[in-house]
Amino acid sequence: MPEGDTIHKLAAVLAPELLGERIERLWIRHRSQPTADHPRITRVTSKGKHLFIQLDDGLSIRTHLGLYGSWHRYWPREPWQKPERQASLVLGLEKRIYVCFNAKEVELTDAEGFHARDQRARLGPDLTRDPPHAEVLEQRLAQMAQPDTLMVDLMLDQRIASGIGNVYKSEVLFLQGVPPLARLRDVPLPLTLRLYETAARLLRDNLSDGPRVTRKHQDGRGRLWVYKRSGLPCLHCGVPIVRQMLGRNPRSTYWCPSCQTSAPGQPQRDRELA
Repeated sequence: MPEGDTIHKLAAVLAPELLGERIERLWIRHRSQPTADHPRITRVTSKGKHLFIQLDDGLSIRTHLGLYGSWHRYWPREPWQKPERQASLVLGLEKRIYVCFNAKEVELTDAEGFHARDQRARLGPDLTRDPPHAEVLEQRLAQMAQPDTLMVDLMLDQRIASGIGNVYKSEVLFLQGVPPLARLRDVPLPLTLRLYETAARLLRDNLSDGPRVTRKHQDGRGRLWVYKRSGLPCLHCGVPIVRQMLGRNPRSTYWCPSCQTSAPGQPQRDRELA
């Protein structure tokens, strides 16, 4: 699933190509949208895992790629690389066609409706942008998270903070020495807040072009600490990394049984500096 840094970079790529362009054709899965007035695109931005395309007629297009979504661009007569039945959204401009395939969610709504949906979804602060404020995170944790919530689920809860996906979930828990099956009530608040601070820093560090990096050591042993390293030695202690399907909606989780067994409140030293 694309994470917050990926969608931020996607918006940065699409914005200069789409801004000011007039939409000749707009098609959204299951319904064709009227474009008699041919609205112009006024803004392309992101929040967490959501991409927004705002139009000058007051409407907004929102997409959430989910696990399998992707954006393609084509010339008008160029063959598509995926079957038409997989298209979720088609933006036809004068000279190019932009197709979003296999998106989890696509929506066209007015600004008021978009704001209302944003409030209903309770998207938390976008960690790809400003550093999270501790007071805001504390409030959202108190209002929206249950004490028995698994940390592996908390990291993916976009209501608390948006932008963390499966890769950063595993990496951040490892970097702060938190077991994925620890529960929120057993993890001191300062340590929980450090998880979000670490996630925000890693997300922002990966907004530029290039492969995702969470491990700064240039020793040829890898760019990530634990993700996709099942069975390989932990880059900190040498114990084999474990992969398990964990959480309320089970997702692949990578962790070190040695480094991530610290007593809550006694996190391992930050392995980014090790």
